[in-house]
Amino acid sequence: MKVLMPALFAGILLTGCSSADSPALDPIPGSITYGGQPRTKLTKSPVGSAVHHQFYNEFGQRVEETYILQPDRSLKLVRRVVGPDFPD
Repeated sequence: MKVLMPALFAGILLTGCSSADSPALDPIPGSITYGGQPRTKLTKSPVGSAVHHQFYNEFGQRVEETYILQPDRSLKLVRRVVGPDFPD
């Protein structure tokens, strides 16, 4: 019983942990979803496909974003990389 209780307690604490639950990225000026979802829907793309987008932010840095197409045809921002235009 003494061995079972700590294992059970640890299991209960770890049930909420998951690597799939990453914090959501907020859109920034220049993002496809900045100001809401785009008006046009991606009807020919399969659900789960990736959409890549590149732009420059207000500091002149190149921003690369990756979106995933959701079942309701909205875009979910899942990755953002900010860096210089010409790396050294």
